[in-house]
Amino acid sequence: MAPTVHRERGYRLFFFSREESRKHVHVAASDGEAKYWLEPEVALAYNFRLSSRQLREIEAIVRKHQDELRAAWDRYFRR
Repeated sequence: MAPTVHRERGYRLFFFSREESRKHVHVAASDGEAKYWLEPEVALAYNFRLSSRQLREIEAIVRKHQDELRAAWDRYFRR
């Protein structure tokens, strides 16, 4: 199961259920995907076929919503 937690500018941000315990978010676009750590700070963990421009856009979105994403992680995984 991969619940969507945010959508913005054509990007879908989501979690994979029980993938690993360190907080992170996956981001899917029409032409690739990425994974960003949410702690201890926002950082790119993985990129597949996304341009550096897309990665900058995505990182800005993740940073802008990092508190919401962390809270969504806590709600989802600590049920």
